[in-house]
Amino acid sequence: MEAGVVLRYQRLKTRDGFLVCLEQDGKQGWGEIAPLPEFSRETLPEAQACAIAWLSAWCKGENPAESELPSVAFGISCALAELAETLPQAANYRAAPLCNGDPDDLILSLNEMEGEKVAKVKVGLYEAVRDGIVVNLLLEAIPDLKLRLDANRSWTPAKAESFAKYVNPQWRDRIAFLEEPCKTPAESLAFSQETGISIAWDETVRDDGFEIKPQAGVTAIVIKPTLVGSLERCQSLVSQAHALGLEAIISSSIESSFGLSQLARIAQWLTPNAIPGLDTVDLIKQQLVKPWPNVDIPLISLEQLEITWQQ
Repeated sequence: MEAGVVLRYQRLKTRDGFLVCLEQDGKQGWGEIAPLPEFSRETLPEAQACAIAWLSAWCKGENPAESELPSVAFGISCALAELAETLPQAANYRAAPLCNGDPDDLILSLNEMEGEKVAKVKVGLYEAVRDGIVVNLLLEAIPDLKLRLDANRSWTPAKAESFAKYVNPQWRDRIAFLEEPCKTPAESLAFSQETGISIAWDETVRDDGFEIKPQAGVTAIVIKPTLVGSLERCQSLVSQAHALGLEAIISSSIESSFGLSQLARIAQWLTPNAIPGLDTVDLIKQQLVKPWPNVDIPLISLEQLEITWQQ
């Protein structure tokens, strides 16, 4: 990983995972299994053990149940979909640029962006007042900009209020949504009601018992397949969201370029009218097997990888 990538409370120095390949009747299907530290419920060793158990059963001709570990369920479901040729090849490589530091850099890249201008800003890493000032600056500088903000449940209601105080009320409707501003869904809903700023569910989508339902102020759900589970689970969530008039966004969990490329195909398949949240390839120092378009980062070939299990 590039230096400086921080996930919640730790610096992410490497991104570790597995590629899974299923072979049957002369065909291959591939997927990526890569739990995200600090966010996935499973560790990499747990995912490895679970994947090997599933694969062993599959190789014996059994029809094993979907894994309960989301990263395993997702990676294997992608491999099965490729094998069955049900995952379309067409991909949506459009990405909402991610502002990781200097807002001036984002303004320059957005000025070169064709069509709808959508960008994403991580908030909650610094003081809420600073975040409000930066967001206000971007909305003021680019009149046709729509911003997606992500706070990762980092704010108390008081901090969320101090953020909103620095965002001009005239421009708040150009915040497409703010993902999970507060520590609880109830606090986030109250924030939206008080400020008029739309919110989206991200972590809440992965809470036990989550159901998509109409809620004032909620305009979108963010689906991170590595953290959510199988393609079937993701497809169900997208269908439910669209049925209620909510936007569904397919988003990255900092997968490799291989995993991101599959997510781009899934986004084109399930959410063709939405810009996916896949602008994380710049966070990695090496691409894996399949390069991301127009990115000049060294590529690791399949032959360079270590085979950890096969049958």
